[in-house]
Amino acid sequence: MTYDRDRIEALLDEGVRDKVYPGAVWAVGDATGVLAQGATGVLDPDEPDVPMRTDTVFDAASLTKILAVWSSIGALWEDGTLDLDQPLGAFWSEVAGHPLAAVTAQQLLTHTAGVPLRAQLKNLYGTKPEEIRRGVLREQLHRAPGEAVEYTDRAALILGYLAEHLSGQPLDQLATTRAWHPLGMASTRFGPLPADLAARCAPTELDQDTDTHLKGVAHDFSARLLGGVCGIAGVFTVVDDLAAFLRYMLAPATSSWRAGFGSKWATCSLTKQTGDLQPARGLFWHPAPGTTAEEEVWVHYGFTGTGMWISPIDGRWAVLLTNKLYYSRDRELLNGVRNAFRKLAFT
Repeated sequence: MTYDRDRIEALLDEGVRDKVYPGAVWAVGDATGVLAQGATGVLDPDEPDVPMRTDTVFDAASLTKILAVWSSIGALWEDGTLDLDQPLGAFWSEVAGHPLAAVTAQQLLTHTAGVPLRAQLKNLYGTKPEEIRRGVLREQLHRAPGEAVEYTDRAALILGYLAEHLSGQPLDQLATTRAWHPLGMASTRFGPLPADLAARCAPTELDQDTDTHLKGVAHDFSARLLGGVCGIAGVFTVVDDLAAFLRYMLAPATSSWRAGFGSKWATCSLTKQTGDLQPARGLFWHPAPGTTAEEEVWVHYGFTGTGMWISPIDGRWAVLLTNKLYYSRDRELLNGVRNAFRKLAFT
């Protein structure tokens, strides 16, 4: 199995020229480490002399669902603290007697729980974190659990609350102690970022209130509303930290690192868990667009322009980090770049 570094660089350079994103950072590797990585473009178009670098910090957006929630839930599952198939109401008093009581963690992880599709936290519950939590955990279901696969941010928000309940720790502390610190992910953390890290953070969307691009503050409104920490989004990271995370996922048993989750969780998660329902899902991960079941390339994306892929069958992982949101919310152009990058990384 090979990859074509020259073609990857040409592809990502073209994305800069076409203003798909101001800049991009990428890496390809296996269980032994990074095979190749690079950066192209600029950190901020307003500062054209400052290049994008491999240590640039990115707003991970929905990669938070993997880095914080998926890893924490996996640790609790491998500890024996959580039964994925037990209805939440059987052991979680906050949801007992409410519609969410009939839902399982497995259904939340496969996006088949039937919870509402949009967050709309402020509109529905106000601005106080405790009232938002209460409202989310008591909300009516959108449809019957197990009926359909429908991606929703609320699945990760609820699982983040569940992880906090079971561990007795805030989500940021739990993720740090069970995943990020053990794996040496020193630059991964929830925002808002301190000034030194914010200075090398890729800016995202223009904030209408300040007329400046968000930098070191989560783009996701739900994350900002909840003080920066929630299951939906809010994590900031760098390519080397994601490389450490994915490298560990490929071979936990032989790794010198020991996160809270291991090979059992990774194998279970990177296996189709949705039966005949479409689109197919593992546990939070899903098959990469344009791949076959035999290829077994799994992916998770972030709205800001981030993405990471992993293929246990090929022993390969890849990361592409961009701040495409600086220019546009339109996903079409970036989707083309992502799919082409994946093909080159897993050729």
